[in-house]
Amino acid sequence: MKTTKRLEAALIKLYNAYHNNKLNPEDCTACAVGNILDNHDSWKHLSNQHGSLELSYVGRVHQNLGRKFNGYTPQEILQIEKVFLDACGFKTPLCHYNKKPENPTANEVLFNGLAAVVDLLCALDNIPNVMDFSKLFEQENGEPIYHVETFLAEV
Repeated sequence: MKTTKRLEAALIKLYNAYHNNKLNPEDCTACAVGNILDNHDSWKHLSNQHGSLELSYVGRVHQNLGRKFNGYTPQEILQIEKVFLDACGFKTPLCHYNKKPENPTANEVLFNGLAAVVDLLCALDNIPNVMDFSKLFEQENGEPIYHVETFLAEV
């Protein structure tokens, strides 16, 4: 499957972060966006509330200037982070009294967050979700339509 450079780079960073235990939704340098943006925290100034889709003054300036961060606009950055936090079980925007998962760094929590982020990243680039294997279970007259070998060759 053909992907964009920004999608490929983001997927590699997120994959490595997940498998190297460097993914943490409560750390702006180690969350989904923090990892996509090379573990820097300067992106947090794009919004006044963590997990909000509303750009701050700084975020609006960057957005209006057409600025991109590792290929993503400020508005896309906020979308990615919100989707990640929501899928991890946080109530957004983040606040000390809002709901959060019991163990935010549990593998299942992080996987749910990553799956939602990958779905969004693919949608932003108009690419079918690279994690969607549902076609493998499609049948016609009781027979599989796709075979694993054929399907994986397409991916």
